[in-house]
Amino acid sequence: NRDGAIDISDAKTAVAEYFAAKDCTGKRILAIIPDNTRSGPIGQVFQMIFDCIGDKVAALDVLTALGTHQPMSEAEICKRLEITPAEHAGKYASVKFFNHEWEKPETFKTVGKISADEIDDISGGLFHEEVDVALNRLIYEYDECFILGPVFPHEVVGFSGGHKYLFPGIAAAEIINFFHWLGAVIT
Repeated sequence: NRDGAIDISDAKTAVAEYFAAKDCTGKRILAIIPDNTRSGPIGQVFQMIFDCIGDKVAALDVLTALGTHQPMSEAEICKRLEITPAEHAGKYASVKFFNHEWEKPETFKTVGKISADEIDDISGGLFHEEVDVALNRLIYEYDECFILGPVFPHEVVGFSGGHKYLFPGIAAAEIINFFHWLGAVIT
C-alpha cells in the first residue's frame, strides 16, 4: 500500500509465489523462529508456509532460537505460531516443536574455530583466546532451514534478528557467552 506496509494478502501472495517456484517435495524443512522475547507476525508467516508446502514436504518442523533464554512449552510455541494446541494436534500434527538446548553440549556440531589472533584483532587486544563455533546439530538433519523472524534495533548488539537467529539463537554456550562479553566490552 501507499505507506510501504505489506498487508496480509500481499504477504500470502509473496510466500505462495516463492514456494511455487521452489520444489520442496519430499524435503525436510526446519523453520527457525524467535522465542517470545521478539515480536512479529511469526505465526502468520509459518501458517502461510505450511499451507503452501505442508502436504508436499517430508517434514516441516520448528526450532525455537532461544540463545540462553528459557525453553518454551508446547502451549507457548503454539501461541508463538498463532495456533491452538488442538490445531497442533489436528491440522499441524506433523509439525514437531524443538527448543534450542544451549546447555547440552551433545546437541551441537562444531562448524569451526575463531583463532586467538583473530579474536585479538576483533577485540582490539582486549581478548586473546580461541573460540569454538558450534551450532545446534538439529539443522544438519534437514535439507533446508528457514529463519522466520524480524530484524529490530537492539540496545547491546546493534540489531536483533537476521544472522543472530543462528548466533546466538541456536549456537553453543561458549560462542554465545563470548560474544555477549565482547559486545558489552567494545560497545
